[in-house]
This record gives sequence, structure tokens and C-alpha cells, in this order.
Amino acid sequence: MVRLPDRSGTRSHRRPGGPRARRGSIRAHGAHGQQATRTPAGAFTHRKGHSGETEPGRVAALRSALTGRTIARQVFVLQVVIVLLLVVAAVGALYLQARHDSTQEARNRSVAVAQAFANAPGTRAALSSPHPTAILQPRAEAARKATGVDFIVVMNTDGIRYTHPKPNRIGKKFVGTIAPALAGGTVVEEINGTIGRLVQAVVPVEDPGGKVVGLVSAGITTKNVGGAANHQLPLVLMAAAVGLALATAGTALVSRRLLRQTHGLGPHEMTRMYEHHDAVLHAVREGVLIVSGEGRLLLANDEAQRLLDLPADAEGRHVLDLGLDPDTAELLASGRVATDEVHLVKDRLLAVNQRPTDVRGGPPGSVATLRDSTELRALSGRAETARERLNMLYDAGVGIGTSLDVTRTAEELAELAVPRFADFATVDLFDAVLDGGQPEGATAVRRTASRGVREDAPLYKVGRQIRYVDTSPQARSLRSGQAVLEPHLASAPGWHAQDLERTAQVVDYGIHSLITVPLRAGTLVLGVVSFWRSEKQAPFDAEELALAEELVTRAAVSIDNARRYTREHSMAVTLQRSLLPRTLPEQSALDIAYRYLPAQAGVGGDWFDVLPLPGARVALVVGDVVGHGLHAAATMGRLRTAVHNFSALDLPPDELLALLDELVGRIDQDETSEGDSAPVTGATCLYAVYDPVSRVCAIARAGHPPPALIQPDGHVDFPDVPAGPPLGLGGLPFETAELTLEAGSRLVLYTDGLVEDRGRDIDEGLELLRGALERAGSSPEETCRSVLESQLPAKPSDDVALLVARTRALPADHIAEWQVPNDPAAVGEVRASVSSRLTEWGLEELTFSSELILSELVTNAIRYGADPIHVRVLLDRTLICEVFDSSSTSPHLRYAAMTDEGGRGLFLVAQLAERWGTRYTPDGKVIWAEQPLP
Repeated sequence: MVRLPDRSGTRSHRRPGGPRARRGSIRAHGAHGQQATRTPAGAFTHRKGHSGETEPGRVAALRSALTGRTIARQVFVLQVVIVLLLVVAAVGALYLQARHDSTQEARNRSVAVAQAFANAPGTRAALSSPHPTAILQPRAEAARKATGVDFIVVMNTDGIRYTHPKPNRIGKKFVGTIAPALAGGTVVEEINGTIGRLVQAVVPVEDPGGKVVGLVSAGITTKNVGGAANHQLPLVLMAAAVGLALATAGTALVSRRLLRQTHGLGPHEMTRMYEHHDAVLHAVREGVLIVSGEGRLLLANDEAQRLLDLPADAEGRHVLDLGLDPDTAELLASGRVATDEVHLVKDRLLAVNQRPTDVRGGPPGSVATLRDSTELRALSGRAETARERLNMLYDAGVGIGTSLDVTRTAEELAELAVPRFADFATVDLFDAVLDGGQPEGATAVRRTASRGVREDAPLYKVGRQIRYVDTSPQARSLRSGQAVLEPHLASAPGWHAQDLERTAQVVDYGIHSLITVPLRAGTLVLGVVSFWRSEKQAPFDAEELALAEELVTRAAVSIDNARRYTREHSMAVTLQRSLLPRTLPEQSALDIAYRYLPAQAGVGGDWFDVLPLPGARVALVVGDVVGHGLHAAATMGRLRTAVHNFSALDLPPDELLALLDELVGRIDQDETSEGDSAPVTGATCLYAVYDPVSRVCAIARAGHPPPALIQPDGHVDFPDVPAGPPLGLGGLPFETAELTLEAGSRLVLYTDGLVEDRGRDIDEGLELLRGALERAGSSPEETCRSVLESQLPAKPSDDVALLVARTRALPADHIAEWQVPNDPAAVGEVRASVSSRLTEWGLEELTFSSELILSELVTNAIRYGADPIHVRVLLDRTLICEVFDSSSTSPHLRYAAMTDEGGRGLFLVAQLAERWGTRYTPDGKVIWAEQPLP
């Protein structure tokens, strides 16, 4: 609100360029062509109207300090100056008086002290003594301290000192005038000594005859005798403060009425303020209305008259009679508070703010401001649209590509676009992209993702392979690599040529506009994205086309990253699967089922193996290499190959793990020598050997989870198998546990990915595994299926290897055993017994070869071995002949010379048997040979 003092209720709405403005301009410039301007302090300075040069800064500052805005301020400043001058004069007079008094006091005290010491008893006698200093120095110092002077010096008539406060100056010449004192007078003088400004007096010491026999001098600095001024200065300052307070109170009483009437302004200032306010009021681009308490218009500036189209005589009339729209007129007449209320006045949207004028004691009425918000609202709408698009692009940056899955990334793009940008969105990718490859010469795409505001749209469904015709917008985008806009699908013949029946259904459904954007990653086109509009009647425009290109460009980077990851992951999985067993070997000791599931995040190093051993035995291996990726897969292949080789030696499980541990240690050393960044290999392993003849299973593990055992009655247990350290640590031995298993028992071997997870520890995982095994069926296949259904998470973070082996026992009638005495004649008995048993088994065809093999093996055992000697023949998938003896000497195959009488036995065995070899036992060795069954 603009308050104008001494103004009547009506006024003219003349413009600032009229006569009033010109008269104000003349008054403002003054008689000599100088323009008055207001300074920040409220005063006015003058500028030359033509030259534009300002007065020097020093003159302006002086004038600003000496002139006041009001008479009351001038009187107050004058009184303050007078009081300050009086205070300065009083302090100066006090200083001069104090200086005079200090000097006079110093003269009197120095003369009195000098005369008193000169006339003191014993002074004259001491001067005539042989050692005057020894007598006078203590007296002079005592007198000096008692009287408060700075020094008392006794000297002879030549001015040589006998005493002094500083002993090093005794015996030196006195500094000062002594001639008048030698004549019997008194000398008083002011000098600047080493201790400051001082007054010193020199008096004579006379004998009874009036002859001067010595001199005494006393001195004191003037600062030690002052102090009167210090007591008088607070009184002077207090009187000055009282005078200043009285001056302030008097000025306040005089100026109070003036301030009330003029509001602190002088006549010229009030005139200039009114002219400035009047000019500003009519120059602002915001309408201002002042309405009285009776509802009459008191003032309307130029902008208000333009916005409301008021008549020329509007001021003074009631607002309800001005022809305004009812809502606006009612608001102005009511005087109620309004904040940014929007009113439609003809073709403009006006934001109205209204406040009462009598809040702080002003006259009754209200003031209203009008602001044209038509263009602002249009601009705000465009800004809001731009903000929404920026938000969508930001959400695309953080919401698309959360996983490295091509299909899921395409779905995230479609979900983001609907319904914020389009009503329907489809993503079509080449099949090679879905598999991680590059599309080369492909013409068909596959619908990978689809999203819409409704589910019944007649668009191609997800999974459909589509071959776009050359005239379709999608085909043009794929061919040119540029986005295509089809604002009106009903009149787009190239799009209709794709499928006349389906396109007609799409148009009938209400979809009327289309944008197609190719998914480009550099120069590679991965597919095409289609945005469809049906709910909004306006078609897509050029700005939305640019937005669609930006959105798809950001998504294409994520899809390409997912494609590359898919390719690398497929390569790693292919490598890993090539290193794992593709088929299990034939054997009769165990019924085996297995599962291997790679991790979703990356390829790991889990592996398993089934290895047939001599004597119808079978070895089971499960291992896990720490880490993921190609390095883990390659390390797994090396360890699996090593286990194959070590198992050919037919070693006990603990010895095999020891060799494997040494191998892992050497791998670490080799990789560390190649570079410090080479990862350290860590692995766990479980190795078990099952013998179907004795039903004994020997197990050893190196940092691996324990096996689970399902008894034939369904009871689940985790056998106590000693846990050795992980492979590669070295230094600690491994232990073997032997378990006797009933036929039909199921041995469950697995890796830690089955029982460990980020959300649970291994103990909880083992209990869950126990429950799954208790509910599993009786076959190994059913056991694998049940375990994976209950244990495996939706997206495993680690590889899972599962091996279930159901035990079998070799029938007793398929086993033949004989003890052989250490006598060469016993070889014939062995041949006869074997021939008889082979006849019972129906293997007469193998009689000759078996007799020859056993004859050579038993003869070697008798000749080179030691008792006891034991022969065992097993009927399994092959015919197995075994000869046991207690010697650790291993026979070896060699070629005998023409003149050698022996050395051909093992050569014959190797020729007749399919496989043969030696394995060691705690009690000796076993030489075995296998023959295929006819």
C-alpha cells in the first residue's frame, strides 16, 4: 500500500509525462540545473545536470556529516559538538595544571631531601674520614628509600661521587651544575636523565667556619610525584556524560512532535518522495487498486486500468459499478484476504492478491494487486512438461539395466515408457542378440517385451517372431538406423502393408499414432522399439520423437551391455560344461544321479566326477574352486584332470588329497610369479571310494561340506568325516573315514552353493537339506529333484553340484576266493579251481586265458612275493582276477631277450587282459587283470 499524506479521496490518473511530472522535474533539478538524488543515509546531494561530474568525495562526506535530515537532528549534533569541546578543554587544562604541580612538587622535595641529608649529623664528619663511601653509601640508600626520591648523591668539592644507587657509578664525575653550590648557594634544575624527565637539587655541606667541604644532590622524576590529574579526570568525564544526556533529552522533547507530524522527513524530501512513488506506481507491470472501506475505488494505476479495461472516470466510483465480471467485483468489494486467486477477465487469467489497509492503524479499505498469468501459465506448462521428460530420462538412467539380462532390460524399457510416454510400448530384438551374438544379415526379429495400459491390445504377443515388410516403419528404422514418426496410422499405407487384418484391428482398437526407434549400440542395430498412442487424442510430435530417441539411446547401452555379458557368460558356461563329465561311466557298484547348475551372476569352479577303479570299486569326487569366471573354470579343469591321473594310481583318499593339495600350491606359486595381481587359487574337495564287495566306503575331505547319508529306512545322517584344510594351504595331513554302507543306502555329495547363502549360514542350510532328504523319494533322480526344488533359490549366487549315489553289493555267488600256499605245485590247483568256477558261471571261453593269467600272477607271487598269498576272481561287467601278497615289490613289464629263460609272464598277461595293474594295500599289494565278458 502507498500512503499519501494530506491527499483527498480522489485523484487524477494523469501519466508521469504530464504537467505534474514536468513541474516535479523542474523542482527536482533546482534553479541552477542541479539534480537532487537521495543518499543511503536519507540526505540529498547535488549533481551537475549537464556535465555529470560529481563533487569530490571529501566535500560530499563533510557536507553529509554536517547537515541533518531534520532540524531536530541539527540541534542535537550542535549540542554534542559543544559538549565534546568542553570536555576536551577541561582535560587539557587538567593536564597542564597537573604537569605544573608535578614539577613544583619535585623541586620542593628534592631540595628538602638534599638539605636534610647535608645537615644530618655525621655527614660532615664522614666527608673528612678516610673512607667516606663506606659510611655515607648505606645512609644515602636508607634516606632515598625513606623519602621516595630516585637518588641521593654525596660528592666532594670536585664533583666526584661518594654515593650513588648504582655502585658502579661511585667515583665518577657528577653530571649537573655544581658551581653555585660551591659558592654556598642551592642549585635546582630540570634535566632528561636515563630514567626520564627529572628534577635534581644540589646543596653544599659547610663546616662550622662556613667553608664548603662537600655537596649533596637529590633528584626525583616528575612521574613519581603526579596523580592529582588521575583523580580529577573521572569527575570531568562524568560531568561531560551528564551534559550529553541532558542535551539528548532536550533534543528528544523538541523533535518528538516534529517526527510525529513529518514522519522524519523534511518538506523537500516529502515532495520528492511523493513524485518518485507516483512515477513508480504508474510504471510497474503489475496492477494496483486501492479500495476504500465503502467499496469505492480510490486509486488504479496504469497497469490495473489496462488489465481490467476500466473507464476513464473509474476513480471515486463503486467497484460494483465498473462493469467487472461478478467474481472479480465481489472480491474487490468484500475486502477479504486473497492470495494468488485466479480470475478469468475476458481472455486473460489474472492472479489477484488482496490485503486490508487498516492492519497497523491505517485507514479502512483494501489494496489489491493484479498479475497477468496467462503467458506465465503457458510457460509453466511447458516447463512442467520438460521437467517430466527430464525425470523420465533420469529414471531411465537408473531404472534400465539393473540386471545383465537382455530380456529383463527390454522389459524395464517398456515398463518405464508406459504410461508416462506412450500407451503401449513393444521391444523387438534379433534372436542373435538374445543369445549374446551380433545380428548379421538377420531379417526377422522376436517380440521380447510388451507393455500397455490394457492387456487386450491386438499387437503381436511376446515371443512371436516377426518379419517386417520393407514399407513398415519398423523396417525403415532397422534399415536406416533413424527414428520414424507415423502421426496418423489410419492413413499410413506402408504400415498397413505389414498385416492388413491385424493393422485394421489396431486402428479399430484406438491406436492412432506410432514412433519407431532403432536400438543402436554404435554402428550395431540390435532391434527396434515401438511406441503406440491411443488414450491421448493428439498424435506424437517432433519433440516427442526426440525424447523417444534419447530414451531408446540410453536403453540401448544397457541392452548392449547385457548382450555382451550374455555372450561372455555363455562362453564361460560352455567352457565349464566342456570340462565337466558329459556322461557317467558304466559301473555296477552305484546307481547315480547328478545335477549341475551354474550361478546366475557368473561361472564358478564346482565339479564332480565318477571314476571306476579296479576290483569293481568306484570313486566319487565333488570339488569347488573359490571364485567365479574363466579363471575358476580353467582351474577346475586342471584339478579334475589331476584327480583322474591320481585315481589311476589307486591311492587311498587321504593320500590323493595330499597330492592334490601339493598341486594347488604349485599352481599358486606359478601364477604369483607371473604377476602380483594373479588371484590365489583356493579349492575344496571330497573324495570317496566305494567297494561293492566289502560295502566299505572310504571318505576324506579337504575343507568341503560333509556328505549326507540316507539309510534304506529313510533316516538321514551326516557322517562324522574329519574336515581337513582347504587345498593349497599345505602343512596339515588329511584323514580317511571308513563307513560300512548297507545295500540301498544313498550317499549325497554336494557343494556349498546348495547349503550356504547370504541370508543363512551353513548350519541352517544343513538342517534344511536334512528335511529335504527325508521327504525325498527312494531313487537318486527323485532325491536330486526334491533337493533342488526345496533348497535352490530363484537366482543362485553360486554354482551348485549335487551327486546322489545309491549303493549296491556284489552278490556272493559272483565272488570266488582261494588261499594259495607258498609252493609252486599249488599253481595247478589254482588253475583247476578257476576252471571249475568259470564253468559254473558259463564262461568256458575265458578258461584258457584266465588259467594262463592266474598261473603267471601266482607264480610271480610265490617266487618274488611273501605269504600270505590270496587269489580272488570277481564276476562283474568284466571278469576280474586278483592276486594278493604281503610284498610291496611291484612287477613291471619288460621285453625279454631271445636267450632269456624268463621275463615273459607279464607280457602274456598284458596281451590277454583288457587292463591290468597293481594297487597297494596296508598289508601288501594286489596285482589285477580284467577281461571283457564274451
